[in-house]
Amino acid sequence: MRPISQFVLKVHSRCDLACDHCYVYEHADTSWRGRPRAAADKVFRSVAERIAEHATAHGLARVSVVFHGGEPLLAGPARIRRAAEELRAALRGVCELELGIQTNGLLLSERYCDLFDEFGITVGISLDGDKASNDRHRRHADGRSSHAQVLRAVALLREPRYRHLYGGLLCTIDVENDPVAVYDALMEQDPPRIDFLFPHATHDEPPKRPGGAPAPYADWLLTIHQRWRAQGRPVPVRVFDSVERTLRGQSSLVESLGLDPIDFVVIETDGTLEQADSLKTAYDGAPVTGMDVFANSLDEVAAHPGMLARQQGEAGLSQTCRDCELVQACGGGLYAHRYRTGRGFDNPSVFCPDLTTLITGIRDVEEQEASVTATEPQQSGLRTLLTQDQLDQLASGYGDAATVAALAREQLDLTRGLLTAVWEQVPSDARSAAVWRLLAEADEAAPDALDDVLAHPYIRPWASRCLETPGDSSGEGAAGLAEAAAAVVLRAGDRYPAAVRVPVRRGVVRLPGLGRVLVDDAGSGEAEVEAVDGGFTVTTPDRTLRIGWDGPADSRWQPVRGIGPDGWRVSLEDTDLYRDAHGTGLTPRLPEEEAKAWREDLAEAWDFTRRELPGYAPGLAAGLTAITPLVLPGDGSDVSNTARQAFGAVGIARPVDARTLALLAVHEFQHVKLGAVLDLMDLYDPQDTRLFHAPWRPDPRPLEGLLQGTYAHIAVAEFWRAQTRLGEAGAAGQFARWSRETALAVERLAGSGSLTPMGERFATAMAATVEPWLTESGEA
Repeated sequence: MRPISQFVLKVHSRCDLACDHCYVYEHADTSWRGRPRAAADKVFRSVAERIAEHATAHGLARVSVVFHGGEPLLAGPARIRRAAEELRAALRGVCELELGIQTNGLLLSERYCDLFDEFGITVGISLDGDKASNDRHRRHADGRSSHAQVLRAVALLREPRYRHLYGGLLCTIDVENDPVAVYDALMEQDPPRIDFLFPHATHDEPPKRPGGAPAPYADWLLTIHQRWRAQGRPVPVRVFDSVERTLRGQSSLVESLGLDPIDFVVIETDGTLEQADSLKTAYDGAPVTGMDVFANSLDEVAAHPGMLARQQGEAGLSQTCRDCELVQACGGGLYAHRYRTGRGFDNPSVFCPDLTTLITGIRDVEEQEASVTATEPQQSGLRTLLTQDQLDQLASGYGDAATVAALAREQLDLTRGLLTAVWEQVPSDARSAAVWRLLAEADEAAPDALDDVLAHPYIRPWASRCLETPGDSSGEGAAGLAEAAAAVVLRAGDRYPAAVRVPVRRGVVRLPGLGRVLVDDAGSGEAEVEAVDGGFTVTTPDRTLRIGWDGPADSRWQPVRGIGPDGWRVSLEDTDLYRDAHGTGLTPRLPEEEAKAWREDLAEAWDFTRRELPGYAPGLAAGLTAITPLVLPGDGSDVSNTARQAFGAVGIARPVDARTLALLAVHEFQHVKLGAVLDLMDLYDPQDTRLFHAPWRPDPRPLEGLLQGTYAHIAVAEFWRAQTRLGEAGAAGQFARWSRETALAVERLAGSGSLTPMGERFATAMAATVEPWLTESGEA
């Protein structure tokens, strides 16, 4: 049984549109007629309790809840607030909670956006393209257009104060609409991402195919794919990204592709627990489990035969699908689309010709590009997933959530390569081979678990340190591989049950990204780590320790503690051995009182950042995942730093006030972002060994040091700009100083003669950011 980590919570069961392609009201299932219009408080309370119970039992690191309908905004702000409050309260201290809402946007208002900002609720908008395309299906019951109302909702989300809430656009395909017109209309709304959905259909009720075309939905999508690639992939498109990922053997981002087991459940307004809503298109009652949140646990619904049927991977597909060469990428398509009366779901998707054409079309483009790239002279730097718009954002000193997420994906790819390099130099023996085999199998069974471990900031410093000593003479490479494997197994849980032997180093079992277990005082030896219900065991020759994910504060288990406020998943990392990449001044394990102080200060700092530094907040939330506490000097001066190899982490000594904490976080994260860019491309000539004076330092710096400092001080200047706007004493002088000195540093960079064309692009963009501040601060 796979634990459930994703939930669709129906807060209202009716809708203010009459879309004729809606699976809730227009397909086979009619259960909506008997549902309460709005979910009651007791439903929210029971849902929250059930999710907390389930997350605790399975040690889930995070869960996602999407408010849905019907149209969820019909529930009203007060009811949605109660749902969010119940969930936040129940899951506080249990796991991270992602909240979202999928809406047609008609009722979206500032009041709603302020509520969503308060609880960190991201907003997805349903929009089918330009007016003509959208109005083909998404109309009011009396036939009126909804297009202008939806655009007003999107415009509200695009305002700087709410931009971080904008989750993306969801478009249902109609092959009678012009694909280019649809795509261009969606791109005009500046979405952070786009989803394209196949319309729901079955073999009993097949999709329309105008003119008898064999694969019109693939043709429609491939037309957009061509335009999207020609534009430099300006936004993530989940169906395209998922095809590319599954072709590489990675996990899919959508339910309708790949072989990843399904781990979500729908909760109706009466508390009924159901399978995926898409099943409503198959037959009346298809999603029913016969369970509800009042009488049944989530373990019970996870064990329902219908849920288990969708977790069997390739074994759960029809023979036709199992024999297909594309099965790893296609995965048989959406489960509901396989239905045929008399055979149930034991069929290929009704969209099989389209999925085949789409996947092979994208594969052919990728292979052709790879072939061309292999025969062309290579430019300086690596190929990158970053779009031109995202590069411009970074060059200006900023970077929205999607941009920083793209940087994080690039870093993950680099870390995967380093992991392989470490493995290749570890002495070959049965144990190291078993660890590598385990990592490979876990990557197949639970790729997100391996990605989560490798995304931990201190995996890469470990790998880099190992590669400095060829042959792994210290044994550090083999030790770290085993520790990473153990952490992957614990994150994978039931998806990949295994026991892993790990070293005991300095009396500690290290589990990167999760924490550490204190096993003895002797400092060496081995232990075996294995996941069990509600936690894991660590077995040494002397004893077996059973660790619950929510163990007592005085236990031997020292977990990495989440300290992030709503809307930002960040941890206090005071356990990992390789956090010494930050140098000296590391704190020991902090007492709970100090961790609580960090949470409180960070919540205040985050509120300030979102409100006063909105250009930095989305990227910060997307990329800064760990804060390593440093020792505050006796004079109380501010201390912070970054480790070049540790993407996603900063070191900070908790300052005396929350606004300074906000300044240190955005300042240091500028270094993190630029370091990630420098991993991908050259911004300057590395052969230039000259030293340059930075206006804020007495000692001359190498060109990279000047570049890093300049980039970071853009955020410093903007912080003081915000403080000036708020009327803080002395802020105007600081704003003038940092604007002037940052502008001077940009001039020195531009005049160095050693910047690459991309480096010149960064210098030009940084100058464009800072120059208006010179006038504003009186320094022009």
